Amino acid sequence: MADNIHPIFDRLLQRGDRERRLGQRSKVLWFTGLSGSGKSTVAEHLERRLYNEGYFAQVLDGDNIRSGINNNLGFSPQDRRENIRRIAEVARLYLNSGIITLNSFISPTRQIRAMARGIIGSEDFLEIFVNAPLEVCEERDVKGLYQKARAGAIKGFTGIDAPYEPPLRPALEIRTHEQALEACVDQVFDFIAPIIRYE
Repeated sequence: MADNIHPIFDRLLQRGDRERRLGQRSKVLWFTGLSGSGKSTVAEHLERRLYNEGYFAQVLDGDNIRSGINNNLGFSPQDRRENIRRIAEVARLYLNSGIITLNSFISPTRQIRAMARGIIGSEDFLEIFVNAPLEVCEERDVKGLYQKARAGAIKGFTGIDAPYEPPLRPALEIRTHEQALEACVDQVFDFIAPIIRYE
């Protein structure tokens, strides 16, 4: 089968062409943290902030992706890995289109995030640790997932009966339980602004 595949990437418009047109440097921000830590909320507000500042960004969120492109996947270790593999490939397509991509996925293990980094490329993969203690995430529990996991209705739930491995050297760490949402968004924006600025 591989003999019949002939990619034409080299004949298409290149990333630099698209970045020039958009006036920005594309990057992949990979928000990782426990369910309820604030990943999606920060990404959502950051996308709006980037838009207001003249940048073109796209949020890729775990629940949105699982309701569409990955709706055939469950939560077994193999399916979790495939979920992240697919989304990393999608993020790479956005990256090569000149778009700043905000990825909001628990991606619980260092190995699974390393796989994503390998697909996207280390120079473009910015790992952002959205750090909130488990007890805070459980208090927020807007989806009722921790309650279900504690009751045994959900098996293999990250932070309860499945591990979460925090990043050892994230590009940035934000503590959503110690500062307001606006401050968290400002922290990420101030960090990435010099990186995505087109000069």
